[in-house]
This record gives sequence, C-alpha cells and structure tokens, in this order.
Amino acid sequence: MKLRLVKMLYFLLIFSFLPLCASGQITIENPLKYDTFDKLIDAFINFIFWVGMALAPIMVLIAGFNLMTAAGDPKKVDTAKKILLYTAVGLAIILMAKGLIGILNQVLGVKPPPT
Repeated sequence: MKLRLVKMLYFLLIFSFLPLCASGQITIENPLKYDTFDKLIDAFINFIFWVGMALAPIMVLIAGFNLMTAAGDPKKVDTAKKILLYTAVGLAIILMAKGLIGILNQVLGVKPPPT
C-alpha cells in the first residue's frame, strides 16, 4: 500500500511540472558545445582518430621493447611481431576511414555547414 502511494505521488509530481515545460518556462541547457548531431559525430570521429594516432607510436615502442628483450625466446618474438602487425593494420584502417569519409563527402557533394 505504501509503495503504491509513493508511486502515485511520484507521478503527480512529474505531471505537475509538465505544463511548465510545455509553456516554455523551464528550459534545459545543452550540455554539449555542438549544436547539431553532425557536429557531434564529427567530433567523436576526430577524437577516435587522434587517440589512434597517439596510440600507434606507443604500440610500436612496446613491440620494439618486447623484441629487444626477447633474448631469442621465439614466443616473445612472435608476440612482438603480432603487436607490430596489429598496430600497422589498425593505423591503416584509421587512416583509410578518415580518408574515405572525405572522399565520400566530395563524391556525394556534401558541403560542410558554415561555422
């Protein structure tokens, strides 16, 4: 019984503020600095691109360190080669994806909105 009363009061509280929201007296500020969904997606893609570009040299250094400290252990040498291969493949995918977006925008005639 008490739970039902709490639920009823909760819904009454919510529905009492709906007319205020509908009349425009309560506004919700945009917490993001981007006005459109396109700008938000573009910022997210740029963030992933730059994180990948920063991690690639670090992974190459880790692979080189593993290779130098392998001391002839074939398992560690194989691990270092795999790290280097996966880093190269990941970097190529990141660069091709960024370039592919630019090419598709140019082919389709998409013009960036004025800033």
